[in-house]
Amino acid sequence: MGFGMRCYARCVKWRFGCGRKWQLLFILFFCFNDFVSGHIRYSIPEEMKRGSLIGNVAQDLGLDLKRLRSGRARIITGENNQYTELKADKGILVVNERIDREQLCGDVTPCSFSFEVILENPMELHQITVEITDINDHSPTFKRNSLPFEISESANVGSRFSLTSAEDLDVGVNGLREYFLTENDNFILKQSSNADGKKYAEMVLQKTLDRETNPHLSLKLIAVDGGTPQRSGTVNINVTVLDANDNAPVFNQSVYKATIMENSPSGTYVTTVNASDADFGSNSLVTYHFSDHSSGFGKLFTIDEKTGVISITGVIDYEKEKKYELRIDAKDQGGLTDASTVIIEISDVNDNTPTISVMSFTSPVSEDSPPGTTIGIINIKDLDSGDNGQVNCRIEQNAPFKIKSSLRNYYTLVTDTVLDRESASEYNITVVATDAGIPPLSSKRTFHLKVSDVNDNAPVFSQSLYSAFIVENNSPGVSVLTLVAKDPDENQNARISYILEDTNVGGSPVSNYVSVNSESGVIHAVRSFDYEQIKQLELVVKAQDGGSPPLSSNVTVKILIQDQNDNPPQVLYPVQTGGSLVAEMVPRSADVGYLVTKVVAVDVDSGQNAWLSYKLQKATDRALFEVGSQNGEIRTIRQVTDKDAVKQRLTVIVEDNGQPSRSATVVVNVAVADSFPEVLSEFTDFTHDKEYNDNLTFYLVLALAVVSFLFITCVVVIISVKIYRWRQSRVLYHSNLPVIPYYPPRYSDTLGTGTLQHVYNYEVCRTTDSRKSDCKFGRAGSQNVLIMDPSSTGTMQRIQSEKSILDEPDSPLEVSSCSLVSSPIISCVCLRALVNSCAPCPNFQDHGQHL
Repeated sequence: MGFGMRCYARCVKWRFGCGRKWQLLFILFFCFNDFVSGHIRYSIPEEMKRGSLIGNVAQDLGLDLKRLRSGRARIITGENNQYTELKADKGILVVNERIDREQLCGDVTPCSFSFEVILENPMELHQITVEITDINDHSPTFKRNSLPFEISESANVGSRFSLTSAEDLDVGVNGLREYFLTENDNFILKQSSNADGKKYAEMVLQKTLDRETNPHLSLKLIAVDGGTPQRSGTVNINVTVLDANDNAPVFNQSVYKATIMENSPSGTYVTTVNASDADFGSNSLVTYHFSDHSSGFGKLFTIDEKTGVISITGVIDYEKEKKYELRIDAKDQGGLTDASTVIIEISDVNDNTPTISVMSFTSPVSEDSPPGTTIGIINIKDLDSGDNGQVNCRIEQNAPFKIKSSLRNYYTLVTDTVLDRESASEYNITVVATDAGIPPLSSKRTFHLKVSDVNDNAPVFSQSLYSAFIVENNSPGVSVLTLVAKDPDENQNARISYILEDTNVGGSPVSNYVSVNSESGVIHAVRSFDYEQIKQLELVVKAQDGGSPPLSSNVTVKILIQDQNDNPPQVLYPVQTGGSLVAEMVPRSADVGYLVTKVVAVDVDSGQNAWLSYKLQKATDRALFEVGSQNGEIRTIRQVTDKDAVKQRLTVIVEDNGQPSRSATVVVNVAVADSFPEVLSEFTDFTHDKEYNDNLTFYLVLALAVVSFLFITCVVVIISVKIYRWRQSRVLYHSNLPVIPYYPPRYSDTLGTGTLQHVYNYEVCRTTDSRKSDCKFGRAGSQNVLIMDPSSTGTMQRIQSEKSILDEPDSPLEVSSCSLVSSPIISCVCLRALVNSCAPCPNFQDHGQHL
């Protein structure tokens, strides 16, 4: 209410229109509207110098200078020239450029122009009207230098002759005031005004002309204005007196009225004027003309001189002129005339589309802006009138925006919902303004709005769980897989870094095994993997964007180690010793399919790399034995005969199923005999031959190099060995350690064909030095095991466990004393009826171990 009183108080200062009721209502509307506004009016003379003071806007609107600066006060002129300038720092309004009232308004009075002063935060709109008062800077002028008249001498007293009107661009008191005619005896001047107040003059004949006395008259018409100092213009009037023509034309109507639509095409009929002349002959012929050729109507209308038909020749625009008043002269051949007026009213047509002007527009706008955020202010005008000028504004497409109207012709473009840049990063907002004409006209204006990003999305991996395979024995630094995470944000908010989370694998940090490239997401192996040690890695990788604050997400990665065939098979039985020879005994009465022994091997690889197959590579008699390809069992394939050699040597190769395959070779010695004495000499020779063959090269080279040194060395070695054997025999003889009998495991082919069956037991008596250890295998039942010690002096110990002995588990077995050997390898046989344990052999440092 206080602001309304201030607005009413300022109205007292206005120089125009404050007393009118409609202006008071207009003021109160803007004063009490939610949108803060005001209206002030100034009056200044035209032609003021640039920078001249117009008024103190801040004082008249009751605004503080700080408010003008904080609100970024500025002038919105629309399509008008920038005649004024707002000095926001002083709060005054000054002239920006020369103002010519005649150029600005023509003959329209009062002459004024309006503009708005807009302030932001909060928005205020104040309308300012500046009235331009006229100064007497133009003289009345005539378009023609002279006015020729041909007047019959018989012209009646009182005949009227229209004179060209003078034009004065000034208005009001400075405009055209009156005409003067130089003194003469025949004519007087009569002045009149049109309905719009424009003055025109006519000569009236007051005394009959006499062509014989004075055939030509020269007069002057003077037009003066009301300014101070007074200005004037002159035109010469040349009158030629014609011979007698007693009657002047007379119009049948003093005023003609017509209505036409704007934008009517050229040639459109307007009306017809008609005048008659009572004379006869050529003096009765009447022609029609526009009285005032300087009015410019000749560019819009034309009149047929003979018929008096008026039609359109130019473009009729309702927005420029709503009514035309034409003065028509009817003239006969004798020069007599009559005058009439034609009033043409223009009907409006909806021919102007609404004009959309942008007052303010903000782009880009943040995606987290709340609904109702202002992004633009537009002004819409339609030059048509009535319903044709009523405008409706809307947004064309279905977009999250809406238009609000606070003031007449002003609209605010605001957000309707929360924006999401990831769904739409930019919008083309098309505003459509449509008038209420029939048919309606519309115009469009498209605003390109960009949405700025906010870090509201965390990176998302393309998979919830990543799995990868890597072959063992890989090269360090090899790429395992690439993680891909996407962030729908942009720029820095979408820049993703990959971070390996701190976890442990087998007690060690996961960073000891793999690394992650922070930019590309590529996981590299830090070291070479061994499938036999680790079969799987499980790690967590975090993807973090570069926003503030950053957002992140995690993903689990499983790396499976794939086995390679990098381990050859390992033969568990028979054990290949470096000294003693183990031979399997086959009785000569053995039938076909007799199980001689079983080659047992394992492979630490997995899958098909650990599938083993057995194959007989060499044999003394290939027709006597075969090897099971899957179970490694060595069986006879025919009946054993007396002709078969006692000493049989089989070479079995064990291969895995890897690519490429790996293999191991085992030598199996078989004795074909019913008793040990039969094979004693055979295996003794075999042993010595093998030792001789193995050392033949060494002895030859050594003999050739140092014959003399060899003799001395041999003597020393022989003496040392003798002493060593003597000391060993003494230790074993006085030892009180128990001797535990040992029976080899019993083989059976009824429990499957696996590589290593669970019914077999292998016991090993080992010393600290494996090279000095012997593995002895026994066989239950009536089977025999022959153990040869090549280091002995030909002594072979025979151990035979009979069925009767097994039937009496409590009866002890006599075991010959452990043999003293001349080499560092010591053999000891431990036998026991029940194969449950293996006690330490005498003088051994390691206890027996179960395999």
